[in-house]
Amino acid sequence: MLVEQIPVNNSLRNYMYLIACSETREAVAVDPLDHASALQRAKDLGWTIRGVVNTHEHHDHIGGNEEVIAATGATLYAHEAATDKIPNVDVGLRAGDVVQVGTSVELIALDTPGHTFCHTCFYVMEEADQAPALFCGDTLFNAGVGNCHNGGNPQTMYQTFAEQLFKLPDTTRIYPGHDYIVNNLQFTLDREPGNEAAKSLLIALEQWAGDQHFISNIAMEKLINTFFRLQNSEIIAGLKTKFSDLDEAPDEEAVFLKLRELRNHW
Repeated sequence: MLVEQIPVNNSLRNYMYLIACSETREAVAVDPLDHASALQRAKDLGWTIRGVVNTHEHHDHIGGNEEVIAATGATLYAHEAATDKIPNVDVGLRAGDVVQVGTSVELIALDTPGHTFCHTCFYVMEEADQAPALFCGDTLFNAGVGNCHNGGNPQTMYQTFAEQLFKLPDTTRIYPGHDYIVNNLQFTLDREPGNEAAKSLLIALEQWAGDQHFISNIAMEKLINTFFRLQNSEIIAGLKTKFSDLDEAPDEEAVFLKLRELRNHW
């Protein structure tokens, strides 16, 4: 599998992706908001876009669909419940469905509600020479998780993590829909000032020059992402100073929900 991560020069700091088969150079474009950049990058790489894949229905993820499809004739894939929210979906996806890319890449659809109720993450299983990968839209970010403001639900978001994302292999590479890592690390340190891994990474990123973008994995998220650290005593103690209704020994869902509530206004 070949992956090209393309940042969008906008205030929301979107990421788009091109995922290609190394054998055929056929590709799909994931959430191609900046259609011109996506098309040009594919041309530069010699890849042929055969599909457009949307993680969910928000405009900053579907805004370039029409132009990419007009230029390439690509097939449009999205969650089956988004077919009345995203124009001209060709294939509605259910959990476990596969988007085939060329001859060698299979994107496995995961039904991951929470940010919206028709959100799909795409998982690529481990290959001989590559760790697994998750293209996670606005469900999981580097060092954070998505909000639930526009058509989502935080309890449902927790269930998505508890039942699916927390169980992914530690080696799974994370490809999110936005670059929010600096703010998310700052939130982690606000909740867990003693987190040395988050401190070190934040310093490194602030000194990092150039166009490279950081790629984490599940193992690293367990170190730096406060939403993966739901049993941490420092995090729980801090939450108790903010929320008098939190139980003495809160379960993981209660901690997740309080963290999401704090992050909404942080």
